[in-house]
Amino acid sequence: MSDAVKRAEEFLSREKEFRLGELLTEAFHPKTKTLSQTAGMDLPAAIRCLQSVDDEIPPAMEKVLRQDSFGRLVDAFGEAMSKGKKIFFTGCGSTGRLSILLEAAWRRFWREIKKTSPEMNVMENRVFSVMAGGDFALIKAVEGYEDFPDFGRYQLRELGVGPGDVVVAITEGGETPFVIGTAWEGLDAGAKVFFVYNNPTELLRRHVKRSREVIEEPRITKLDLTTGPMAITGSTRMQATTAELFIVGSALEIAMVRFLQQRLSPSDANKLKLRENRPDEYHRRLCDLLGRLSSDEAVDMLAAATAYEEDIYRRQGLVTYFADEFLLDVLTDTTERSPTFMLPAFRKQDDNLSPRSWAFVKDPLRPTQDAWRELLQREPRGLQWGLDVYERMNAPDNLKFQPPRLDNAEIHKFMIGCEPDPSRTDATDSALVVVGIGNEDKLISTALDKFGSQYKKTAALIIGPADAAGTPDETFRFICTLADSPLRLWHHLAVKLVLNTLSTATMVRMDRVIGNAMVWLSPSNKKLIDRGSRLIAQQTGCSYERACIALHEALEEVTSGQKQGKEAPSPVALAIERIQNTG
Repeated sequence: MSDAVKRAEEFLSREKEFRLGELLTEAFHPKTKTLSQTAGMDLPAAIRCLQSVDDEIPPAMEKVLRQDSFGRLVDAFGEAMSKGKKIFFTGCGSTGRLSILLEAAWRRFWREIKKTSPEMNVMENRVFSVMAGGDFALIKAVEGYEDFPDFGRYQLRELGVGPGDVVVAITEGGETPFVIGTAWEGLDAGAKVFFVYNNPTELLRRHVKRSREVIEEPRITKLDLTTGPMAITGSTRMQATTAELFIVGSALEIAMVRFLQQRLSPSDANKLKLRENRPDEYHRRLCDLLGRLSSDEAVDMLAAATAYEEDIYRRQGLVTYFADEFLLDVLTDTTERSPTFMLPAFRKQDDNLSPRSWAFVKDPLRPTQDAWRELLQREPRGLQWGLDVYERMNAPDNLKFQPPRLDNAEIHKFMIGCEPDPSRTDATDSALVVVGIGNEDKLISTALDKFGSQYKKTAALIIGPADAAGTPDETFRFICTLADSPLRLWHHLAVKLVLNTLSTATMVRMDRVIGNAMVWLSPSNKKLIDRGSRLIAQQTGCSYERACIALHEALEEVTSGQKQGKEAPSPVALAIERIQNTG
């Protein structure tokens, strides 16, 4: 029996808690069943197909906004602010990046407030994000960390969670062990704990023991944000995380406005445009935003931007996005393309052997260390765990014997600043794409003036009223009203919706999706091994057990045969091909 077969049989016998095929977030969506075929014939129709699944978000959110659990979340945020307590957002993968985004948006707001109200200077350091693998995982997935609840407990404990604090544990599927660990740690510390997820509560209760234990704990408040299956099967970075950003962001904004209205004079509140919006107003604005981004003009623009990127990638070219205030949003979408579609991940400055990422991000205004600080609105929080930490958490042997380097020095090796980077410009084709949100017209002209000549092509992707200052070769403009709010929630949602659709449609056109199944995925944890096995079984008609063995055999072949500098093939796609060829 080969090592691959042994590992597969071990997974099949020991990891039944990671059989997640019954969950709605893992289901095929009937609306996008023929997405890849549609994209090959009619790109605008494919984009409308993707957006039709976003249309399912508002009705679900309208129900959540009316629930007592949403009101309790708003009240808990307000009480924590009033009493000087801390707020923690925890997640992994997409929800980890969402947690970091919420913290950065909070810090950016209070940094501005304290310029005119110095007494508010204590507020900036009241919100903290906890992501599996620390801030390093913002850029590159840290393999397997999400599988261990004790890792979540330890990271939250390191940040000093205590009585009266608020912990919002966010997990798209509602079953991630790391996030569940943070929920239990928060409860043990005396914090108020909220559990936010995107699968029907009863479905989770019935099929996943670790989820059932959290759901049945009366001291934990649950927010079920179920919208239905994802547009791309299992790709929870899309509708699930959009719903989480909307609900948690809305609750936090309402609490922030109430807090400030009680402490500022009416004139100061007016200067800051502080107006409390009711939950139904948040719902209306969400509907308006989705409607604007699905207009004929916006769909045509998304199709043009998709064709632009596709053409560059088919020429073995590279895209480099430039952004300022919304660099974190752009980085999030760009890094998530790697595990979702098995694209090369961002590579470090001292790495000349790994393949270059198809897309990258840069800050045109600051050198790398300053860019990281501006992006996060604080210094990075890399992990500095030694062997003793991994032993205390009973980590697997590979982590004990060879702990990954996840500290700030490693994070700073990802050169997202304004330094010249020949690795991005010397490709067969290269494009600079400036992403301007709201009134960032100065950013567009600065990026084009300083860096445009280094690239073979230039473009501006504009969301909101910004103008295309400068002379890019191409301009992709999405005209929509983005209301000001404390976290700039509507700006963040607009960027997410546009870039999620753009990147997904591009990858569908690049044959990284079959139907609506992302068969080009990297099975880097137990949940993704399960998903990969199910995709293989669904595409070939074989049993789950045979699919799991074929996946492990393909994984072993890809790992042993991978050459540095070459892109690895998809183990899932390879297993499908092998089974179809052998019958």
